[in-house]
Amino acid sequence: MYIFFIVLIIFASFLMILAVLAQNPKSGMAANFGASNQVMGVRQTADFLEKFTWGLAVAIVALSLMATMAMPRADIARSTDRLQQQIEEQTENATIQNFGLGNPFQGDGEAGAEE
Repeated sequence: MYIFFIVLIIFASFLMILAVLAQNPKSGMAANFGASNQVMGVRQTADFLEKFTWGLAVAIVALSLMATMAMPRADIARSTDRLQQQIEEQTENATIQNFGLGNPFQGDGEAGAEE
């Protein structure tokens, strides 16, 4: 189900890109060049494209929330437990290289004897 929502989000995003590119600019430099496009019926198309874009935006948000709820939580918990286990194994197997100086976390008595 999670994969299905992700596919729908990608499809809706692609449609939104196309809808935004098909819209006429309302202001800016490109609006000056598009003034000759004002023929009968263009206003209804612009309204439809704007409503379609807003509908896709709402659909993407809703699909994102549904995908989050449909996310497989058991796999996440299992991978987190596996990661925690690997961290614990690495900590247990870690050794301190002392290079002949003794254990730096315990006083040997030799370093403090000269004072």
